[in-house]
Amino acid sequence: MGRLLAIDYGARRVGLALSDPLKMIASPYRTIINEGNSNLIMEIERIIAAEDVEQTIIGLPLGMAGQITEQTKKVEEFADKLIARGIAIEYEDERWSSVAAKRSMKEHNISSGYNKELVDQTAAAILLQQYLDRH
Repeated sequence: MGRLLAIDYGARRVGLALSDPLKMIASPYRTIINEGNSNLIMEIERIIAAEDVEQTIIGLPLGMAGQITEQTKKVEEFADKLIARGIAIEYEDERWSSVAAKRSMKEHNISSGYNKELVDQTAAAILLQQYLDRH
């Protein structure tokens, strides 16, 4: 029984989250510094193999009115490269995930200003939990 991996793709950092094997609970996993798609894809492939991932969920950053933005196009280009490598993906709307991550961290007295990597992981966990709850 494989896990789900969520990716919150950013130009500088990429937040990752994993589900439990029963696909009920999402947890922050780690943040990768984005040093280019080639390095990023190799690291994601390594994580998929090591963590028995069967499905990858990518946060789709739509504009507030649901429109496609420049960042949406970058994420779709990255997703196309994963698909070309045989990685199964699905998109999940991530419009509010970073805001929710920062709010959650504030509620737990964790500064988001000094913990940007944790914000990215938490945002990935929020979008993954959203996906799990719908399925």
